[in-house]
Amino acid sequence: MNQTTPRVFIAATRQNDGKTTTSLGLMAALQQQHPRIGYIKPVGQRFVEIEEQKIDEDTVLMDKVYQLDCPLVDMSPIAIEPDFTRKYLESANYDVLVKRIQKAFDRVAWEKNFVLCEGSGHAGVGSVFDLSNARVAKVLGAKAIIVSQGGIGKPIDEVAINQALFEKEGVEVIGVILNKVLPNKVDFIKDFASRGLKRKGLELLGVVPHQPILSRPTLELIHEELQSEALNKSKQFNNLVDTVVVGAMGVQNAVKHFKCGALLIVPGDREDILLAAATALTDEKTGVPCLAGIVLTDDIRPSGAVEKILKAAPFPVLLAKKDSYTVASTVHDLTVKTRATDTAKINVIRDMIAKHVDVKRILSRL
Repeated sequence: MNQTTPRVFIAATRQNDGKTTTSLGLMAALQQQHPRIGYIKPVGQRFVEIEEQKIDEDTVLMDKVYQLDCPLVDMSPIAIEPDFTRKYLESANYDVLVKRIQKAFDRVAWEKNFVLCEGSGHAGVGSVFDLSNARVAKVLGAKAIIVSQGGIGKPIDEVAINQALFEKEGVEVIGVILNKVLPNKVDFIKDFASRGLKRKGLELLGVVPHQPILSRPTLELIHEELQSEALNKSKQFNNLVDTVVVGAMGVQNAVKHFKCGALLIVPGDREDILLAAATALTDEKTGVPCLAGIVLTDDIRPSGAVEKILKAAPFPVLLAKKDSYTVASTVHDLTVKTRATDTAKINVIRDMIAKHVDVKRILSRL
């Protein structure tokens, strides 16, 4: 297996700590030093099928954003299907899986001068089939960076647990990146977290402030999650949702809550509210309607005349089978993952990693 191409393994203390966001930003920052950069997610748990191959979603994202010029199946060699663990426990094929990861890495690293390796959660994820993140980092011969959410006590406690697992496998953790830190706490966290980590022999490599835009869902994500029907041919499925308005009040009160970036959730027979939303709310500068979108609930279509007006709306109008409460709860509980089409979010991620993570220090430790 390739032992010469520089590499780093990105892990986290738990799901949704910002590991993929950090990796996305680091790819851009590392390209400033290593223009030919590769990416691999050796073990993936959320995948899509592309040309009959199961490819991890984060791998698809990285390839679309950075055009990595490498077969997707090599950047995502192992997909954990629902019955993967059961089959492994019935008949373990550890050596085969390790060989697959190593061969995939060799192809990913071909003619590249750096490879970013992304894990799939905390250091222990995958232990049940003997390929924990810590073990995979060892297989790849990579040093690790741990990403955790902002704070001092809790993140350092969790980092210490993960550090122990990496060290058990003989993997060096070169430092920690704290993510989603409240902007007014950045200096405070940087000061005290670095002191706490230093006592564990770890270096603080970055403190990344929370960016509200990254947790705002798009209409495209909501459309997919609700499995709704699009009633118009809007080109604004990338609209970001700032706030949700449930149309369970009189129209005179509902309009008070309409503002740019709002998502209106309302049964299709509340035509008074629908007409007000479709025609009244416009951007002060452009005069264009600026509602993020509308979700009609309970599978109720409005009358033909109102539906005709809604079809002309520039923002997406969706028809969902579920009731308003369930739709609002689903939108509230969404796990927002960055997509390749989220251009504004990706630009924010690149800028914040470049500004708040010490990439030169990372490279000096590898």
